Amino acid sequence: MRTIAKRIASRTLEAGAKLPSIRVSAEALGVSKSTVVDAYDRLAAEGLIEPRRGSGFYVTGPTAPFSLADAGPRLDRAIDPLWVSRQALEAGDGVLMPGCGWLPASWMPEAGLRRAMRALSRRDPVNLTDYGPPLGLAPLRQLLARRMAEHGIEAHPSQIMLTDSGSQAIDLVCRLLIEPGDVVLVDDPGYFNFHAMLRAHRAKVVGVPYTPTGPDIGLFEQALKTHRPRLYITNSGPHNPTGASLSAVTAHRLLKLAEAHDLTIVEDDIFADFEHEPAPRLAAFDGFERVVHIGSFSKTLSAAVRCGFVAARPDWIEGLVDLKVATAFSSSPVTAELVLALLTDGSYRKHVEALRDKLARARGQVAARLRDFGLTPWVEPRAGMLLWMSLAPGIDAADIARRALAEKLVLAPGNAFSPSQSASGYLRFNVAQCLEPAVFTVLAGIFDS
Repeated sequence: MRTIAKRIASRTLEAGAKLPSIRVSAEALGVSKSTVVDAYDRLAAEGLIEPRRGSGFYVTGPTAPFSLADAGPRLDRAIDPLWVSRQALEAGDGVLMPGCGWLPASWMPEAGLRRAMRALSRRDPVNLTDYGPPLGLAPLRQLLARRMAEHGIEAHPSQIMLTDSGSQAIDLVCRLLIEPGDVVLVDDPGYFNFHAMLRAHRAKVVGVPYTPTGPDIGLFEQALKTHRPRLYITNSGPHNPTGASLSAVTAHRLLKLAEAHDLTIVEDDIFADFEHEPAPRLAAFDGFERVVHIGSFSKTLSAAVRCGFVAARPDWIEGLVDLKVATAFSSSPVTAELVLALLTDGSYRKHVEALRDKLARARGQVAARLRDFGLTPWVEPRAGMLLWMSLAPGIDAADIARRALAEKLVLAPGNAFSPSQSASGYLRFNVAQCLEPAVFTVLAGIFDS
């Protein structure tokens, strides 16, 4: 493969050229025919050559020339709700990501994942080839119902539908409950992917200022009267990006306003397992009358093992199942089996307990280091990986983020989280991604200049 690929790259073999036959190649290279067959098959899979029935193998069209500009970070992209996600997901080797929203690979239970995958592959019977049922794997839904009950949320397994992610769950809820032009309230600042998804649904996004105990209730009520929104989407566990926690008083007042103004609340709870002491859950107080509850395991188990869920009242679950079948047909039964194995083998609780302790230490260490650059925590989070840091007056977070990106450091500037663009003086930091000394070396070069 290397020999042939090198000849194609050097143009010794031009596009359209016929490769030697399998027998000739085997004799020339001193290998077996089966080795050449395997090499040709792999080169064809990579698109370098193509088979032509009854004729042989031919070199395909030339590969696009390498572009140095494409290899580096895109400094010219506008800082919009997708800026941080795109920069972090497209980051190559050597790029540090204190602005991303997930844990480093070394913090995740990779050994447990590998063990569970091996066990799953040996188990008989197990569904490795077929579609899963519309609601998803029943034993996992039963376990999720028990886990939710630990947070005071009473949901029958039939009220829980598995999805491929928390984002897919929110997407399906939006498909079910809103139409283009409907108003949706979000926190300001709030998770930027909510804003991007709502744009995709052609909704009108209205931000409500967020406080250390939840949304500003006075301004929330004002927004209800002025805009008559259909939905409100929020985090009630550790809040993204601020790290704040919803208070019980604010939760009760929110639900009273929702009832008075016929508002549905979508509660994204993907950070739930980071908490030592659970914050109030709107679904626990509401009983699914007006609240849709969403979760996933991307933050604590694996972002590569895509598994989320949505819990809602029965008639909405019926509609969500229809939408899931129409748009995705099924969620992965293999992924569901894998998550179930990890949640039930006794290792998951130990893993998340260790994560909570590590994050608590990291929050203190990183906040202290950032204070040296004149940054101040907006709130002292009780849990989670996020710090919402205020910059010194006159410093623009977008400018800092662009300069950092040129040094292969991905930051999360405040206005990416703000519908009103009122957070230019803030940066969100992921403390677990800030422990590399090089992070602070780059920041020192920027803030000291």
